[in-house]
This record gives sequence, structure tokens and C-alpha cells, in this order.
Amino acid sequence: MSDQLIGGVVTVATAIIGVAIIAVLVGSNAKTSTVIDSAGKAFSGALSAAEAPVNGNGVSLPSIGSIG
Repeated sequence: MSDQLIGGVVTVATAIIGVAIIAVLVGSNAKTSTVIDSAGKAFSGALSAAEAPVNGNGVSLPSIGSIG
């Protein structure tokens, strides 16, 4: 694949994600606080998993159903 094609695909994907983020933030039915809370929990879980081998703590990641 050429670099130009890959760049185009990345640009389109970035635009789609950007529109989705804006729609969630400003939509009349948006649950912005729930989305932000879920993203924070996901980041926290990933951070705990990354630190577990270093600090020796066991990791208990939430299931997919409990995040949202």
C-alpha cells in the first residue's frame, strides 16, 4: 500500500471519530457524563493492568457490561 492511501484512510477515520465525538457531546439525547465516566473507567482499568507487573498487585478488570 502506498503512503498516500494509508494517509487518506487515516484522515477519513479521524474525521468519522471527530464527528462522533461532537455528536455525543452536543446531541440533545447525549449522555455526556456517562460517556466520560465510562472512558475514565476504561482508562483506569488499562492503567492498572499496565502497572500490575511492576507493583505486584492483582488486576481485576471490569467486564464489558459493567463499564457503561
